[in-house]
Amino acid sequence: MHLLLIVGIALAIGVVGFALQNNVPVTVSMALWSFDGSLALVLLLAMGLGVLIAGLLSSPSMIKSRWARARLRSQVSRLEQDKIVLERRIVELEAELERLAPRPLQEEPQRFPGLRSLLLGGPGKPEE
Repeated sequence: MHLLLIVGIALAIGVVGFALQNNVPVTVSMALWSFDGSLALVLLLAMGLGVLIAGLLSSPSMIKSRWARARLRSQVSRLEQDKIVLERRIVELEAELERLAPRPLQEEPQRFPGLRSLLLGGPGKPEE
């Protein structure tokens, strides 16, 4: 902000210096129209008219880009909200899956697995 103010003051000083050095009277004629004034005034009017025309020609593209930027910002905001909703839904579904998933039965640890298999004829049974 301060830099912009400094540049503006420097530009104003330059314009005043330009106007003081170019105070020669000139006549500008165009078709039936004629204008008498100092050279500095004529040049500043021409520059101002050029800036005005350039601004008018570039304003539609600036407005279009602002609308596109605003539309994209709203789309990003909407997508972020959707993401939050979906993350919550994932947490809910994982909790429900955990609740509904069958839990494997835990067998008591066998103290003497060899003895039980011998008595019951289980998987460790010796072949004959």
